[in-house]
Amino acid sequence: MDKIAVLIPCYNEEKTIGKVVKDFKRNLPDAKIYVYDNNSKDKTADIAKEAGAIVRKETKQGKGNVIRTMFREIDAECYIMVDGDDTYPSENAREFVNAVLNENIDMVIGDRLSSTYFTENKRVFHNFGNVLVRSLINRIYNSDIRDVMTGYRAFSYKFVKTFPVLSKGFELETEMTIHTLDRNLKVKNIIIEYRDRPDGSVSKLNTISDGIKVLKTIFGFYKNYKPFGFFSILSCISLIIGLAMFIPIVVTFSHTGLVYKVPTLIVSVLFFLAALQLFISGLILDNINKTTKQNFEMRLIDYDLKEGQGE
Repeated sequence: MDKIAVLIPCYNEEKTIGKVVKDFKRNLPDAKIYVYDNNSKDKTADIAKEAGAIVRKETKQGKGNVIRTMFREIDAECYIMVDGDDTYPSENAREFVNAVLNENIDMVIGDRLSSTYFTENKRVFHNFGNVLVRSLINRIYNSDIRDVMTGYRAFSYKFVKTFPVLSKGFELETEMTIHTLDRNLKVKNIIIEYRDRPDGSVSKLNTISDGIKVLKTIFGFYKNYKPFGFFSILSCISLIIGLAMFIPIVVTFSHTGLVYKVPTLIVSVLFFLAALQLFISGLILDNINKTTKQNFEMRLIDYDLKEGQGE
């Protein structure tokens, strides 16, 4: 098992990958640097190898697919995940490592938004999207995550080996954040200096399409991780629609003794039944979710016991 593993997923980063590898080798000389080439069309893999990285290949396109393979193949006491575009400073790496190894933090978040992100990043919709996603997640989970979508993080072995990677693309960081909050793992925000990509280095992100994917991820995980809240909202909406259709019929009936809109009455009853079914579904899924959390906690206890015996 490695002491420290630096994980760098890459796609067409020949302009910057050499510098990124060298910077992390300089600031973390005791770490192994892994670069996973994700079907690059340029010399990313060759340059990374020349810089001293261990280069491997992942043929399934997408950052989530690369990280899934990295997490499965690499065993380390501390993992650092960083992009290969030279936007994140390697000078903070030792602080990240100390938080994981000495403070038992499960995930360290490199917080760009509290420092230079808004001045360095000239893409207005990216800035707005980062703030929106952060606000949504903090409101849902009553948390204090400073930067949800940062690509600079550190993880414990426990986090990496218990985290199910479901996303294929750049919504991965959002998935990691939600998983950590929902499973009550230890998180630490560390402020970092962010710098925009150098000239000639092109972002792979699409503001609109990737933003939609991230928002879908948030609501999807809200449904999965907080099903009672999610289905209660849908139940209330269905109930309100049903009442809006039913009340005028009741008023008319109280005055005339007749029901003039039988189809509307039937539809309103269907909405009432849907509201009841959604509410019950939320209760059942919430119960299943609690059982899943209990099983996860037992897995963590087993892990801690095995780790203690290993020491």
